[in-house]
Amino acid sequence: MDETTLAPTDLLDHESRQVRDLVDRTVGDESDPIARAVALFYAVRDGLRYEVYQSDLSRQGMRASAIIDRGFGFCIHKSLVYAAAVRAAGVPSRIVLGDVRNHLASPRLRELVGGDLFRFHCLTEVYLNDRWIRATPVFNKMLCRLYQIAPLDFDGVADSVYHPYDEQGRKHMEFVHWHGSFDDFPYELVVDGIRDAHPLLFENSQRTTAGSLEEEAADQRRLLARTEG
Repeated sequence: MDETTLAPTDLLDHESRQVRDLVDRTVGDESDPIARAVALFYAVRDGLRYEVYQSDLSRQGMRASAIIDRGFGFCIHKSLVYAAAVRAAGVPSRIVLGDVRNHLASPRLRELVGGDLFRFHCLTEVYLNDRWIRATPVFNKMLCRLYQIAPLDFDGVADSVYHPYDEQGRKHMEFVHWHGSFDDFPYELVVDGIRDAHPLLFENSQRTTAGSLEEEAADQRRLLARTEG
């Protein structure tokens, strides 16, 4: 661990007003690094809406400050905000990237992605108690309820990575390849990689197509209820 994992960057702009305000209102006078990291995990997990659609993937739109202003994004956006916020709180962080197979994606999302293999899923590592711990502040409670997935918790001690099964025992998400951990977000690698792997997901070169994951999840629930009934 070195100072680069605490430093602000163009995208992890933790000296910005938006990131500082998030940290101040979340942790207040709390001085314990674990408590600060845990509180910020839940603030990002449930305070920013998870949404794949209409997400901004421009450099400017992927700054932590811009994501906070917008109020939503998918795994990359939420992990960037968390990484920036914990750095502002004095906790070193890194970005972790991997390819995942999502067995519970909606039919429309599978069509746009080209299957169930999603490239460059993103989470965060934080340095606590002299070791790196993985945290995934991505799916908020509302979306988890719609997809019947137990939301991921984080205690600052154990890794928090996607559960392999949903509440009914069906496979949810499995990691098939790790790209590694990065002190700063490798913008070209990730955005170009997602665009090349999933071109139908994009409305234009810097924004994903329109839609709503919550609406798609609700539609799936209604269809399943009719089928079972």
